[in-house]
Parts: sequence; C-alpha cells; structure tokens
Amino acid sequence: MTRTWKSRIPRVACCNDLSHLAECRPGAGGDKPFAKAGPSPLSRVLRISQLDAFELDGALEQLVWSQFTQCFQHFKPGLLTPVEPELKALLQLLLWRFTVYSNSATVGQSLLNIRYKNAQIPGQKYRPMSRPQKFWFALLTVGEKWLRERSHSLFLNHPAESNARKARKVLGVLTGLAKVASLVNFLLFLQRGTYPTLTERLLGVQPVFSRPQGPRDINFQFLNRELLWHGFAEFLIFLLPLVNVWKLKTSVTALFSPLKELRGTEGSEETHCTECAVCGEWPTMPHSAGCKHVFCYYCLKSHTIADICFTCPKCGAETGTIEPVRLHVGVETVPQTPAWDTAGELETKLNT
Repeated sequence: MTRTWKSRIPRVACCNDLSHLAECRPGAGGDKPFAKAGPSPLSRVLRISQLDAFELDGALEQLVWSQFTQCFQHFKPGLLTPVEPELKALLQLLLWRFTVYSNSATVGQSLLNIRYKNAQIPGQKYRPMSRPQKFWFALLTVGEKWLRERSHSLFLNHPAESNARKARKVLGVLTGLAKVASLVNFLLFLQRGTYPTLTERLLGVQPVFSRPQGPRDINFQFLNRELLWHGFAEFLIFLLPLVNVWKLKTSVTALFSPLKELRGTEGSEETHCTECAVCGEWPTMPHSAGCKHVFCYYCLKSHTIADICFTCPKCGAETGTIEPVRLHVGVETVPQTPAWDTAGELETKLNT
C-alpha cells in the first residue's frame, strides 16, 4: 500500500496535550508551536558523564593525599608507611562525610551536576539515598580499598596451616569473584547506561541530574581559536629547524653594524685590531678567517661549527682558513732627559 509524502510527515500534537513538554507561542508568520523544554531532573545521565565523575573523584583523592604527605616531608622518611592504608581510609571517610553523606553526591558528581537517587523507591519524584545506603556505600568503597591494601600485612606473619592463611585464600577467591562480577556489571553498564559500579547496583542507587538540563548554545569561537593557534605552533615547529638562525643573526649584525677598516700596511704580518668582530671585546687567542678582521678563537670556532657558511659580520667575507694572528699593541713612549744632562745644567747654573 503506497502512501503519499504528506502521510510520512509526523503529526504535531496539540500544545494543550503536551503542556509539560512545550509552551505554545504565536509565530511571526502564523500559529506555530514554540518548544521550550529540557530534560527533567530525573533524566538518564550519559555514560561518559558517569565515568568522568569517577575520574574526578580519583584525582581529588590523590590531590588530598599528596597535600597531606607534604605536611610530613621534613620528618623522618617512611614515617607514614606503616599506617598509610589507615590514613588513606580516614581521608576518604572525611570526603564521604561531607559529600555523599551530606548531599548524596561525590565531588566529581557535584561538578557535573549529578547526584545519587534511591532507585529502590519507584516513581518520578527524586528520592535521596537513605542512611543505611550511605553507610553501606562507605563500607563497600572505603572499606574495600583499605582491606585490599592491608590484607598482605594482616596475614603475613602466620604459619602456613593457620586459620589466617586459610582466611587469606578465601579472601583471594572472593576478590577474584568480585572482579569478575565487576567486569560483567561494567559490560551491562556499557549496554544499558545504568549502574557503572557493582556497589551502585547492589545498593540500588542511580545517578541523576541535580537540576534540569536546558538546551545549551554551543559557541565554536574558542575552539576555532585553539585550533588556529595549534596549527600555527605546529607550522613553526616544522619551519624553525629549516631556518639558519646563526646566518640570519650575522647578516642582521652586518647590516646594522658600521664597517671598520683595520689600520696597517698591506703585506704586513701584524694586524692592528683591538676588538673581536663577533663579541666586540678584546680578542682572546686572536685568529683570522681570511679577511682583515680578527676574532676570538672560541667565537670563530663556535660560529663556524654552527654555520658551515659563516661569513664575517663586519665585511661579509666568507670564512677561509683559520689562522692565528699576532696583535701589535702600540704603547706611546715619552722621551726622558738623561740624568747626566740634568746634572750638568744644574752645575752650570750654580757657577753662573
């Protein structure tokens, strides 16, 4: 049976019948329903939001523990090691007291606008966690972590045939079964989107939104800016190794530096110069590179190693053979009168 294209268009229900989902407002060109609705506070939470809440809780626990251990960094090393599981459990209980016990939500859930609901009571109205559920939640989360860290030392110094060793084997079997059950529960969570942990399924608590989640306006301005800067940074990372920075630096220096001619006669073995052509200081171990300018040995050697095509920053000549240079330091001498002439003049004056 064929249908026309009009029959395939879904019919719009009257706004009076869907008053809890939309509010009808007259449009500019005609009477059109204007939807103004969002998910209810008890709508299902996304899987990624539930997993992100666990990641935030774990990061907070590590941050609190690192801040706590820094208070004892100047004490004897290993001071907290014997009681480390108990201290971690105490800090976790403090977090539980001011988060789950008070607001029925962990810190990560509060940041994501999520809280626990008592799913054992049917109905659309929100029901917080009961007090027994909160205490069992602390026992199954904090107590389980403490027992896992402390179990090795609890059954360490006992004979092989003692009841403690048997209890340790039973505990190992129970731990393995709990891991298998957690894996099955997580697979069910990926399929259905509820109860991400075995503890939540056993207690019958389910995360829901704390406040209605209205429609959000997505602005891509910040994302576009970040993508632009990341692309520009990657381009610079690719381009900068191809640029010869040393040659560019010497070219700019030669462009803005005045040329200074050396004083001296051509063919003379001695070169008169008082500063290095690179650093501008008195040349240390002076060497020449094929032009009339003098360089410090370390300045010239480092630049030629960094840039094979190094040119003189003063005259732009290409470097040739590096040879040592003898510098002639001119010292102005003042002529002095011999002592015997002064004595003769004094005797003549006295006789006259």
